[in-house]
Amino acid sequence: MRISISGTYSAGKTSTVMALSHYTGVPRTLARTIREILPDTFPGKALADVTPAEFLQLMLRRHSGRVAEEAKLGQNFISDGSSLQEWLYGAARVIHGMNPNATAGNEGGRVTEPTTAEMEFFAKVVEQFGFALKQHVKDTFDAYVHLRHELPIAADGHRPMNEGFRATIDDMLLATLDELEIPYHVVSGTMPERLETIAGIFGLDAVMSTEEAIELAWADYGRQDFRIETDRVPSAV
Repeated sequence: MRISISGTYSAGKTSTVMALSHYTGVPRTLARTIREILPDTFPGKALADVTPAEFLQLMLRRHSGRVAEEAKLGQNFISDGSSLQEWLYGAARVIHGMNPNATAGNEGGRVTEPTTAEMEFFAKVVEQFGFALKQHVKDTFDAYVHLRHELPIAADGHRPMNEGFRATIDDMLLATLDELEIPYHVVSGTMPERLETIAGIFGLDAVMSTEEAIELAWADYGRQDFRIETDRVPSAV
């Protein structure tokens, strides 16, 4: 079974996917994140500073990486999000601006200035990307697990500190899953509760205790490079 663990940033997707993979023995995808892609693509540039055209390239690179990792694992894997995330992060920027940090203080965290010609074109391209990415996700995933917002946004210098932006993505994601008729289950609770609930939904057998799985997941999580993108150097690849 091909399962996506969805939710917006700071919902705990990555840690849940890591722990669930250990808990059930189902492999997880390992595609590079935007934080990892950005220094190779636009060295020295922060995500908040990319132009609409540059963001489109990041969307494409992130999607391509996901597709390659999904293909490696065939018909049985757990994914940290899906390509819907890339489309929605673009679509929500049409509403909240290219730098959602700058609009966080507005009503609903939305832009207030008139739309520019550049953003109008960006919106049209993102819409077209959406058709393709939604079709890919419908063809690829059997089911989704959607994580509720139970944690505050992590102020790591990378994530947009805009609750309206996060809420827009969350609402659009669930509406899209309904549109695509992909089964999904909304899950909440502590990490052990999440693992047991998700495994129970899909009839996945535990290969270790929740405590062991969580300990291994935190070790995996701790090996990630959380430096802000402007502090990273391009890889040698």
